[in-house]
Amino acid sequence: MRPGRLEAFTDGVIAIIITIMVLELKVPAGGNLADLSGSMPLLLAYVLAFINVGLYWNNHHHLLHITERVDGRVLWANLFLLFWLSLVPFVIRWLDESAFSPGATACYGIVLGLAAIGYTLTERAIIACNGKNSRIARAIGRDWKGWGSIALYVAAVPLAYVSRWVAIGLYVAVIALWLVPDRRFAHAAES
Repeated sequence: MRPGRLEAFTDGVIAIIITIMVLELKVPAGGNLADLSGSMPLLLAYVLAFINVGLYWNNHHHLLHITERVDGRVLWANLFLLFWLSLVPFVIRWLDESAFSPGATACYGIVLGLAAIGYTLTERAIIACNGKNSRIARAIGRDWKGWGSIALYVAAVPLAYVSRWVAIGLYVAVIALWLVPDRRFAHAAES
């Protein structure tokens, strides 16, 4: 089948995830900017989560842009990805309510790490469906950014119990890694 329906479904699920995340933000009790200080931990968690979900949406769009067809394996791998992304609002709420406890900080990394695995599984399923010599296979190549992201999440989860801030720093490093424009898909679309 063509990838258009999968892309539309994923867009809808991600829009719902982002909506749930923003609805979890608490309005400050007062009307002054100083009243925002109590909301800052949740706002920062929301910003991190929004950027992460946005990066998945952006990369997923580019991934499907050069995908010619999908099959059942791709659908299930994509559902695995979306399942873990759907837990992001829960984890940021837990981060806020536990004052960034080590367990919640580690769980944030587990959820994002499993989403990264889901994205990699989706890529691999698309390559299997489209062939090892397809444009998508050539574009993804060895996928050092994907594997590097998973490695950073694997390192961050146990480090959350040693230092939450080091773990959060690694989560931010993954974001920084993906904020650098990835030209692989653009080059493949041009060829």
